[in-house]
Amino acid sequence: MSTTGATADPLAALATLPGVPEAVESVRKAVDRVYGHRIMRRRSNEITSEAALRGARGSAALSGADWALEEVRRRTDFGDGDARTVGAALRLTAEAGQLLSIWRQSPLRVLARLHLVAAASEEDEVGRPRRDGEPVHEPLVELPLPGAAEVSGRLDGLSELVIAGGSAPALVTAAVVHGELVALRPFGSYNGVVARAAERLVLVGSGLDPKAVCPSEAGHAELGRAAYVAALEGYVSGTPEGMAAWITHCGRAVELGARESTAVCEALQRGAA
Repeated sequence: MSTTGATADPLAALATLPGVPEAVESVRKAVDRVYGHRIMRRRSNEITSEAALRGARGSAALSGADWALEEVRRRTDFGDGDARTVGAALRLTAEAGQLLSIWRQSPLRVLARLHLVAAASEEDEVGRPRRDGEPVHEPLVELPLPGAAEVSGRLDGLSELVIAGGSAPALVTAAVVHGELVALRPFGSYNGVVARAAERLVLVGSGLDPKAVCPSEAGHAELGRAAYVAALEGYVSGTPEGMAAWITHCGRAVELGARESTAVCEALQRGAA
């Protein structure tokens, strides 16, 4: 995404694209339904924990490790193959909540930390943007790969937008952060799970979903990898239509995440009856 141009608040401009205001309103209503559920008044911590697990499962699935929820719930070994991706997603979900206070002041520092947590490695390339010639492993995403100089410039631009704040709805900011990070793939690995954790940070830190009970990652997974990649292609195109399609796709993912937690609330209520 270009962060230059005539408007001083490019994210606010995106919020006016056709279909985006409706998506923002629909997300707000879906989130309000979860927070208005009677179970949330008494057992919100349980809903948050379950949403974290489902979000991590969904994020891992989008990176090629599509495990059943009960498999994620019971497993404790995450050392090899797909298990490493699942473990990375679980660690990021836990870590993101600890970084909320830092995000608005230093988003690049937070992104570095997220990559360190995801990779769980002390290799030189971990926790820093990739350099020219360094490989990128990102399953299922085959978009054109920007060079290191472009990555650096666009990360700085993204950081400036986050720090500046502005009037854009949380959904728009979250969608741009997510889309930009997957488009850039600034790290050598785990860019997808990092991008989705960053989206979560925006949604929670903005106050839209302060208890983290609307796992957008689960919604993205429910919409499917093909739809996810197609929507990302719209973001990368930079066209108004493509950007609007990506933002509305992210909105639908939040709504589906909210629906999952509403179902959990209903199950808990039936169990308490």
